[in-house]
Amino acid sequence: MPEDCSWDFETRQIHAGAVIDAETHARVTPIYQTAGYVFEDFDDGEERFAGRSTQRAYSRNENPTNAVAGRRIADLEGGVDGIVVASGQAAIAAALTALAASGDHVLVTRSLYEGTREMFRGVLARQGIDFEYVADDASDEEWAARVRPTTRAVYTETLPNPLNQVVDIRRLARIAHAAGLPLVVDNTVPTPYLWRPIEDGADIVIHSTSKWLAGHGAVLGGAIVDAGRFDWAANAERFPQLTEPPRAGVPSFVDRCGAGAYLAYVRTVIVLEYGPTVPPSSTFLLLHGIETLSVRMDRHVANAQTVAELLAGRPEVARVFYPGLETDPGHALARTYLPKGTGSIVSFELTGGREAARRFIDALRLVTPMTHIGDVRSLAIHLASTIHAKLTPEERAAAGITPGLIRLSIGLESPRDLVADLSAALDAAGA
Repeated sequence: MPEDCSWDFETRQIHAGAVIDAETHARVTPIYQTAGYVFEDFDDGEERFAGRSTQRAYSRNENPTNAVAGRRIADLEGGVDGIVVASGQAAIAAALTALAASGDHVLVTRSLYEGTREMFRGVLARQGIDFEYVADDASDEEWAARVRPTTRAVYTETLPNPLNQVVDIRRLARIAHAAGLPLVVDNTVPTPYLWRPIEDGADIVIHSTSKWLAGHGAVLGGAIVDAGRFDWAANAERFPQLTEPPRAGVPSFVDRCGAGAYLAYVRTVIVLEYGPTVPPSSTFLLLHGIETLSVRMDRHVANAQTVAELLAGRPEVARVFYPGLETDPGHALARTYLPKGTGSIVSFELTGGREAARRFIDALRLVTPMTHIGDVRSLAIHLASTIHAKLTPEERAAAGITPGLIRLSIGLESPRDLVADLSAALDAAGA
C-alpha cells in the first residue's frame, strides 16, 4: 500500500504498514493463520533459510499479519522497523538479550514497573546480566561514573507505572550516547500518540501492546521498534553480535542490513531462537485497536484529568501521582514531553492506609478491581498486596509503594459515572 510520509498520525494509525492481499484484495489485513510457507522449489527453500530471500520461511519470527502490526507501530513511533511478540515482558527480554549476554551490565532508572524489575532480578540475572539502578535525577557525572566496559545499554520508561515520574529522555539519551550506549525506552503508558521518544533520542522503543495500543483488554502482545540511528559500527567492541560476521563467508548484520541491523538481529536470531511468537489472531485484534488509538487516548486523558482533580480535592487522599496536576513534581517536564496529555494512570495514597484501601476497593461498583492497564474499562488495584507483595516492607517503602497506594487505569466511561463511583468508594474508605 502506498504510504505518504506527510500523512498525519490519525491517518497513519489506520493505514501505515498495510498490504492489500494479492489474491482476494481484502481491505482489512487478514489473519494468516499458518505455521509455514510453501517453497517454490529447492533453491527457493535454500534462499529463504539463508536470509537472501524476501519471502518468509516460518511463522515463528515472521507472519504477514504480524508484519503489518510491526511496521505500523514502527511508523507511529518514527522508527525504521518493528516486530511484535507474545507480550510486553517478551519484548523487554528480547530487546535486552539482543544487546547483553552473560557478564554484561545494563544501567536502569530507579523508576520502573515492578514486573520489569522482577524479571531483571530474576530470570535475566540468572542468565548472568547485571542490572544496576541509578536515580532518575542523578547527575550526569554520576551516570557516567556508573558506565563499565561491560555496559551494553541504558534502560528506562517514559512514564513509569505506577507513580508517573516523567523521565527526562533527552538527558538520558545524551548521557547514553556519550558513553557509546543505546537508550532503550518502554513507551507503553503514553503510547506514540502522546510521546514519541525516538524524537528525543531513544534508540529502541518497547511496548506492551496488550495495553492502550490494543485498548480492549482482549489480547496479550508486545512490540520492539528500532530507531535505526545508533552507530553500532562505531561501538563494535560492545556489540560484536551485530558488527562481526556470524560465521565464515557471511557478512555482519551491520554490513547486510545497515540502519536495520539491530531489529534484523532481534528478528532472525533472538525471536527465531527463543520463539516468543504472538498468534496472528491476537495481532488482528491489536491492529483494530491501533486504528482508534488517537480517539481513545484523547478520552482517556480527559477522564484521567477529571479523576485526578477529584482525588486531589478529597480529604481521604494524602497524595495524587498524576503529572497533569500543577502540583505534581513532574508537571514541568510533562509540559515539555507530553503536551497532548499525561496518560491515564492515576495513582493515589489513602490516608487510612491498607484498611482504607480495602474499603475503597470493595466499595467500587463501576471501576473493576483487577490487574491490567490500558483497557477501555476503568480498573483499580491495591499495589502493596498484589504486584508488589513479594517485596519486603523496606523494599516497598523505597519504591514509594505505601500501604494505602491505589493505582487506577482510567477508561472511557462517562466521567460523571466515574466520579460518582469513585466518590462513593472514597466515602467508604474514610468511614
